[in-house]
Amino acid sequence: MLKNTLQTPETSTYEKFQNVEQLWFWFLYSKSVRNGFRPAGASSRRPCELLDVETLITKLYLCGKLSEEQLNVMKKFGDKRRAPHQYIYSENKSAALWKSAMDILEIYARKKGWLNN
Repeated sequence: MLKNTLQTPETSTYEKFQNVEQLWFWFLYSKSVRNGFRPAGASSRRPCELLDVETLITKLYLCGKLSEEQLNVMKKFGDKRRAPHQYIYSENKSAALWKSAMDILEIYARKKGWLNN
């Protein structure tokens, strides 16, 4: 018997995110260039769409798992494409908020299968 080696988009493998921060940075970057632009070297498929991440973040905020303060830190440092550093005095509080927000987001991203194990 011949094995069917043709992969359709539905059966092709996705490139999962290495960690929750990679997911967050991908989300913010992709939102900023979502008008059909795809940079060279970008992975072809991810296990989620931008709307999936946006919906998850909205649900986590609306049910009180993420605070407005956490979202502000996520956006501020996400736009800088880096996490706040706990050893920089002016970023100390932001680093704690970032870590707690990423911990929450990681739980739900893992449940959805978006992250590597």
